[in-house]
Amino acid sequence: MRNAFKPAWWLRNPHLQTLWAALLRPKIKLSIRPERLELEDGDFLDLAWVGRGFGPLVLILHGLNGSINSPYARGILQAINNRGWRGVLMHFRGCSGEPNRFAHSYHSGETRDLQAVITELIHREPNSPLFAIGYSLGGNVLLKWLGEIGESDIKNSLKAAVAVSIPFELAKTAEHLKTGFSRLYQWHLLRELSAFHHRKFKVLPKPFAINKVDVTKLKTFWEFDHAITAPLHGFKSADDYYEKSSSRQYLAKIKTPTLILHALNDPFTTLNALPEAHEVSSHVSLELSEHGGHVGFISGGYPWKPVYWLENRIMDYLTSYSCSGKS
Repeated sequence: MRNAFKPAWWLRNPHLQTLWAALLRPKIKLSIRPERLELEDGDFLDLAWVGRGFGPLVLILHGLNGSINSPYARGILQAINNRGWRGVLMHFRGCSGEPNRFAHSYHSGETRDLQAVITELIHREPNSPLFAIGYSLGGNVLLKWLGEIGESDIKNSLKAAVAVSIPFELAKTAEHLKTGFSRLYQWHLLRELSAFHHRKFKVLPKPFAINKVDVTKLKTFWEFDHAITAPLHGFKSADDYYEKSSSRQYLAKIKTPTLILHALNDPFTTLNALPEAHEVSSHVSLELSEHGGHVGFISGGYPWKPVYWLENRIMDYLTSYSCSGKS
């Protein structure tokens, strides 16, 4: 289904949409309350809270190398706060600025930490409406988790969910990022992953499986995932990781009301990675737009007054479930 998004005339190019949203958006000031959540396995997750009171609560999942400082994260948290709701961003392991305690951290298909956070939030506030929003990698994690729980009792834990700019098939995304201008994103993200890896193993011993890997020589996502992600997280190879962690295969099993927002010109993935209509559950609304880039979706008539359409669409969708009693 096509949505109503119309790009700003000065940002019709997918790369301009993507880069403006990531690099040129002014930093939003927020009053953030940090919390460290200790996990049963001895590791921890750092949460970042916005808003107070007892209104609806929205859990945010960031993308690869994201954090509370990601512009899209601060933007949606501001929108949540402006509506009198509360928001909490879950940093994936090691993404808050402090390395996590174990050699493994997070990846596109790791849903156990999301389950732990949702379980904790439900335990604390069983009567508060709970929503979730995932961006890019975080959206893939969210959709996979929603498919995994299916019709189990926990399905009612989320009132509704939103996933944005999803790499539905990880193998196709990794291949696409080796081509054209998209190689710039691959270079940038791999440089950040290399730095993440370096910081972690300055304080932890390298596991035997990756002890001889020179991460600076890994030039593609497939190479990084084959040499680092797969062995650290129990996969046989990058291909095994991609096959088991891609969210596309889980979409038909989702029973929670879910909105997926994706641009057909997203420079991170290809059109043949998009799910067909028969692959998507009746509980899922897949909204596609011709333009929008990757986590962009910026409209408005003037460069000095952009409109961040994405946040308005997300909040309108979640509000419809908060106010109407839909389930």
